[in-house]
Amino acid sequence: MNGPTIVPTDVPPDRPARQLGLDKPRLLLSEQHHLCPGCGEPLAVRMMLEAIEEVGMAENAVGVVGIGCYTTFSGTMDVDVIQALHGRAPSVATGAKRMLPDSLVFTLQGDGDMVNEGLQEVVHTAARGESLTCVLINNGVFGETGGHMTATTVAGQRTKNTLEGRDPDYHGHPILIGDILAGLEGTAYAARGSVHNAAGVAGAKRMFRKAFETQMRGQGFSFVEVLTMCPTGWFIPTAEGPDYLDRVMGEVHVTGDLKVDGRVTTTEERRAETERQTAEFERMTRAGNDD
Repeated sequence: MNGPTIVPTDVPPDRPARQLGLDKPRLLLSEQHHLCPGCGEPLAVRMMLEAIEEVGMAENAVGVVGIGCYTTFSGTMDVDVIQALHGRAPSVATGAKRMLPDSLVFTLQGDGDMVNEGLQEVVHTAARGESLTCVLINNGVFGETGGHMTATTVAGQRTKNTLEGRDPDYHGHPILIGDILAGLEGTAYAARGSVHNAAGVAGAKRMFRKAFETQMRGQGFSFVEVLTMCPTGWFIPTAEGPDYLDRVMGEVHVTGDLKVDGRVTTTEERRAETERQTAEFERMTRAGNDD
């Protein structure tokens, strides 16, 4: 069996480079944006647009965009876009889907927009089993207004108005919106991904595809939450964003499928499974070192 091909990087290559994929999705008109350095939202939007094209709905997609930093993508996504009021995207998307039942309708919302301003909108949309996809870009802060706490901010997390960290006794506990939506009968698919590393990015794209395919089959409401970096709103250096996302937000908003084919897996169950896999990996590593 042939082993992997090792390409030396200390000398010029002996064969020309070749492009393995598009430099940007066809549905993304421009890679230029005015978001802060280290922001994870462009990655999430890119994966979403790639998934739309891969399921064959590039010419038949309608996005309903909420209010937040991500609203800038309204002008660079090459799909039909409707601008909604703060928190109201799921209700607007409901109207769009009912009038255009053959379209792929999705919302693009942040945690402040969906879980603070519009919690009732997304909950009732899921409860009705509307055949559309709600996308949550979750960074745990109101990024556009300067980094204030949202309903998904985790305990101990610093924000503009929780400088000593979120105190559950004073500020309340974070809302795990994915668990709430997964528990509703109208929800056919729910998942939470992340873009803190390459595996997370690939996983998020898979979740987008599954959500869109669920909608196309008319199975009911689908939901994808993507954890994204916001180093500016977190008061940390840009380079520390991915690790902070994984270590702080990822410890609470654990990633993975939350509802598939009628089976609900809670965040607590996801956490227990992750801990089990980590312990098994560490055991195997120690065994290998002993050998």
